[in-house]
Amino acid sequence: MAPAGETRTTGQPGLRERKKRETRVALSQAAIRLCVLHGWDSVTVDQIAAEANVSVRTFRNYFAGKAEAIAASHLERMFLVAEDLLARPAGEPLWDSLLHAVLGRFAGSENSGMDNSAPENRRWREGVRLMLAEPALAGEIVKANAAAQRQLAEAVARRTGTDAERDVYPKLVAAVVAAGSGVAVEHSLRAGEPEPLGAILAQVFEQLAAGLPVP
Repeated sequence: MAPAGETRTTGQPGLRERKKRETRVALSQAAIRLCVLHGWDSVTVDQIAAEANVSVRTFRNYFAGKAEAIAASHLERMFLVAEDLLARPAGEPLWDSLLHAVLGRFAGSENSGMDNSAPENRRWREGVRLMLAEPALAGEIVKANAAAQRQLAEAVARRTGTDAERDVYPKLVAAVVAAGSGVAVEHSLRAGEPEPLGAILAQVFEQLAAGLPVP
């Protein structure tokens, strides 16, 4: 996975690149898991490296700190959405393809405890909400979003025969998808009664595809 601010090509990566990507994802997931369970201030880089079974030096080779590590999971997921969009059937309507791509990559959140009412899952949802509200994370999320939107715009451009640099359309679609996905996650985390993220995403994309009609 390319660092934030870079655009990754969508070809098949080599073995070395796959290994690096796996390590990056493992570190990011370890950072999220520890920060959600124990709180932002209680987690150190040493603990994250140990959780991922790598050295602190390896962590530093990938990330400057835990905020960048956490944001990397969002960036990776949105990059995979772009890859999945390009793999959808060519004749499928764009917004149907986008919905399938987003649902496929956000569905794992339903297994992370955000979508049912068991006490431990409610605690997980609250931990995620508190982590995402951490000021130190905000800047890294903004950078990750920008990089993710560039990658998604490239995929949309290839699907629609437009130009991601010259045309507004692919950039606008990428920005809307990123915003809609973010709204769905935020709604799921803050709902009084837990709601399945997949159902919220489906509702969001149905309204987007319809042009956001007034309720």
